Amino acid sequence: MNMIHDASQLFAGNGAPAGRSIGAILIDTGRLKPADAERILRLQREQGMMFGDAAKALGLLSEADIQFALSQQFDYPYLQSGQSSVATEVVAAYQPFSLKVEALRALRSQLMLRWFDVAHERKTLAIVSPDRREGRSWLASNLAVVFSQLGERTLLIDADLRNPSQHTLFGIENRTGLSTLLSGRSSPDALQRIPELLGLSVLPAGSTPPNPQELLARPLLPQLLTQFGEQFDVIILDTPPGSEYADGQTLSARAGAALMVARRDQTGSRNLRAYADSLRLGGCTVIGSILNNQ
Repeated sequence: MNMIHDASQLFAGNGAPAGRSIGAILIDTGRLKPADAERILRLQREQGMMFGDAAKALGLLSEADIQFALSQQFDYPYLQSGQSSVATEVVAAYQPFSLKVEALRALRSQLMLRWFDVAHERKTLAIVSPDRREGRSWLASNLAVVFSQLGERTLLIDADLRNPSQHTLFGIENRTGLSTLLSGRSSPDALQRIPELLGLSVLPAGSTPPNPQELLARPLLPQLLTQFGEQFDVIILDTPPGSEYADGQTLSARAGAALMVARRDQTGSRNLRAYADSLRLGGCTVIGSILNNQ
């Protein structure tokens, strides 16, 4: 008897989509031996258990193994520690079932309801905060991942041309990027796909220019965002701290909307309100604020 074929049939009857079984996925990825799969199937039949429960009862698989296989079945990719150049700070890429990422998914739902609307061509959002070390880049990178996991074609733009970090977080080159495009130079390889995370592309900042504010104020930026809007469903901008540079105000106005980030016990409420007011005066919709405990 073909035990792996049998496992597929059993899982189709347990609510999993037809196709490769969890057992087959785990065998193909080296997490499960065929002989151990047979042991699991025997216990599953004898006790009327789910495959994953039987595997854990025998001590042959962990909960992480089962979640990994389910993610493959349902096209919900995530990464394993040590198997990617993406930094572990991008928790949505590594720990999609954690409480932190569940909170990010809740935020994603709110953003879908409050801002992103294809019919009204609302596709771009700036992530802003008044000061340094409040979590803008962390939130931007993780939001981009959870949107891509939803099946949205997602572009993350590192628009912090002074202290960029997204190329480090995603382990990609930073030779060309937004600064290259804003200076009028063609760079077809500026947008970089993240192959392990379906639907996610990153535009790094590129080399640091001497005139970041002037580059961002050029008419070329809204033209680029319009072009990207034809390719992507969601565009997220990482920005510099608002209290130090005017870049964030320019970027927020171009995006049309901004999400404020504050850090518990660090961000002053007065600074937060003042920055939000300045963004609104610039024509930007401030759709909400997030208290970051990360």
